[in-house]
Amino acid sequence: MSTPDSMTRTGISDAEFFRLRDFIHKQCGINLSVSKKILMESRLHKRLSALKLDTYTAYCNYVMSPAGLDSELVHMIDCIATNKTDFYREPGHFQFMTDVVIPEWLNAKVPHKPFKVWSSACSSGEEPYTIAMVLQDLAVRHGFDYRILATDISTKIVQQAIEAVYPESAAIPIPIEVKKRYLLRSKVTTPPTVRIVPQLRAKVQFRRLNLMDTVLDVDKDFDLVFCRNLLIYFDRATQERVLQKLASKLKPGGYLFIGHSESIYAMNLPLQQVRPTVFQRV
Repeated sequence: MSTPDSMTRTGISDAEFFRLRDFIHKQCGINLSVSKKILMESRLHKRLSALKLDTYTAYCNYVMSPAGLDSELVHMIDCIATNKTDFYREPGHFQFMTDVVIPEWLNAKVPHKPFKVWSSACSSGEEPYTIAMVLQDLAVRHGFDYRILATDISTKIVQQAIEAVYPESAAIPIPIEVKKRYLLRSKVTTPPTVRIVPQLRAKVQFRRLNLMDTVLDVDKDFDLVFCRNLLIYFDRATQERVLQKLASKLKPGGYLFIGHSESIYAMNLPLQQVRPTVFQRV
C-alpha cells in the first residue's frame, strides 16, 4: 500500500483536482484555475499525512462527508486560502476615512453610538489594526468611541491576528510617530518582532466567518466596510453575491472600500461610486 509521503510521486489526478476545486468554490467561493493544481497538491499533502490517508480520492471522500465537513473543512480552507496583506495598504482609503467619512459621521452623530467598521477579509490583522490606529488618533482628537469587527475564513490566520505579533520589518509602512504610540517592540526575539498595544487589541473583535454563508451573523448598521483584495479570488457571480451581503450590512450612507484591482461595474447593488474603489450605500 502507498503511504501519504508517496503522494509527491503520483500527484493529484485531474479528476481529483476538479472535484476538490468545485467543492472549494461551493464552500468558500475561491475560484482556482487549472494552473493551481500543483499548489493544491503541495498544500493538501500535509493534510493527507495528518489524516493517514493514502490517496487524494480518499481525502475527497472524507472532506465531503458529514464528519469531514464538521472537522476537516476548516483545515482544508486554512491550507488553500492565500493571505497577503500589509499595514497601511492602499493608504488613500485611510486618508478618505480621515478627511471625509469621520467628519460626515461626526456631523450626523447619534449620541452615544460608536463608529462601527467591519474588516470582512482581515487576514493576519494588519488591516483592522491599521484602522484602529487611524481611528484611535481621531477618537482622541474628537472624543468619540469606535468598534471594529474583523473576520476571515481561515481559523489559523484569525488566531494569528488575535496574537497581534509581527516581524519588525512588517511595521515599515507605519509612520514613526504611530509606531511609538501603538507598537511594543520585543527585546528577546530574533529576528525582532513587534506587538500591537493592548489598548488597540481590545478595540478589535476577531471571528472566523465564511462570506459564502447564506446568512452572515453580523450587525446591520456598519458605518464602513472594508472588502479589499478578496474579490479577485471569486468569479463575477460570486463577487456580486458577496457584495450584496456586505452592502446589506451597511447603514444608509455608509461606505464600502474595495481593492484597486477590483471592479463592481454593472453589478446590481445598492451602492453608488464616490471615488475609485469607494462606494456609498444609497
